[in-house]
Amino acid sequence: MHSTVDDVSNLTEDEPPVPAVVMVARGTAPASLVLPVPVELGRRIAAAGKRHEIDDERMSRDHAFVTTDRGMWVISDRDSRNGTFVDGERIQGEVRRGGDCVVRLGHSVFVLVGDGRGHGGESPADQVVGPELARVYDKVRRHVTSETLLIHGESGSGKELAARLYHHAGPRKAGPFVAINCATIPEGVAERLLFGSKKGAFSGAIEADGHFQAAHGGTLFLDEIADLDPAVQAKLLRALETREVVPVGATMGTPIEVGIVAASHRSLQQAVAERRFRDDLYYRLALTTVHIPPLRARKVDIARLVQREVAAAGRTLVPHAKLVEACCTRPWPGNIRELRGAVRQAVNEAIAAGREVVRREDLARAAGMSLPPDAAPAGAAVERAGTPTPVVLDKDTVVAALARANQVVSVAARALGVHRTQLYRLIDKYKIERDDAGDRLPPDDVSPEE
Repeated sequence: MHSTVDDVSNLTEDEPPVPAVVMVARGTAPASLVLPVPVELGRRIAAAGKRHEIDDERMSRDHAFVTTDRGMWVISDRDSRNGTFVDGERIQGEVRRGGDCVVRLGHSVFVLVGDGRGHGGESPADQVVGPELARVYDKVRRHVTSETLLIHGESGSGKELAARLYHHAGPRKAGPFVAINCATIPEGVAERLLFGSKKGAFSGAIEADGHFQAAHGGTLFLDEIADLDPAVQAKLLRALETREVVPVGATMGTPIEVGIVAASHRSLQQAVAERRFRDDLYYRLALTTVHIPPLRARKVDIARLVQREVAAAGRTLVPHAKLVEACCTRPWPGNIRELRGAVRQAVNEAIAAGREVVRREDLARAAGMSLPPDAAPAGAAVERAGTPTPVVLDKDTVVAALARANQVVSVAARALGVHRTQLYRLIDKYKIERDDAGDRLPPDDVSPEE
């Protein structure tokens, strides 16, 4: 028997995923309705033999239909009055998309997820943790007795939160948690900062403990460990193997009891292959390895983070559904850190305008749009021989697509299989001159937000 959509505890790999539609916003209010597909969407939603009434005057009674086919989403607009929007673009008839999609009907926003199990609830203490991150945290909790933990994840994705979970859920929780960023350590002083020094060891040297001694009995978090000086990597390995540190200028080691959490936004395996990181140190650190998924792979979390960030700014402030939609369709290379900063800026724009509703236009146009070169663009997967493939567009391709679309960006974006905001970014990047007189938003997008 398969897990239900609401099952949080049994997310096992031996069971097939349960594709689902997750409602994340209704007007200016958050929502958490989870609907297995196929599903009829409208003011009366029908899914799995149940009906749900949705209070959204801009949504048609029978608005859209969502199902799956060979691993692809199939989204159909049913001649709705105000249109169906997929990843920010109004669709005509039926479209097929890969990956997690964002669908807006009227003032309601839905995220189409490949596995809806675990999406029915939120974690306590103001932390937004969807099932993707919950699986990571569960693995961390199961390995808190391990002497080392290696975390991979992009900048701002929450690596330190996972490290703190390892500390507070483990046997060393009564001890200190010491976090350092190896990328910020000045060249030539890493050994002294990590292991301490003896008086007279070098000119001006004093008796000082290092980060290892400071973390004794607790946890030492070494962020961006790939940037650690190669000469110090050997000494770090020795400290891990012998459970003692030798301060600079000392002849004998000092026993140390500490859990080590190392993290990097780059692949340490690749660094090993390129001889920039010691393979023996990598194998010692990677006894337990976890990967923090980027925020763009957790669109439901994006919606909830936006809603909570706006609410935290003031009790009367609320986010419009179109703001939630815009945030969910952007890649956010800076992850949670970047999203929070952008939403706070949008909140300030709304306050300055004397509004209680934070609108889509309050969000900076460039916020969350610059992807790192090794990441797949969000919303840019199209069906190629049945397999979603990231689209790579050069200047000539963009110019040709705009010419065929009479310079209408939204039409050209649909033809290229990318999001409109991505195409705007490429136009700016390639400095393409165009006449945007014909580039108009759909009729329901120019209506008042409130």
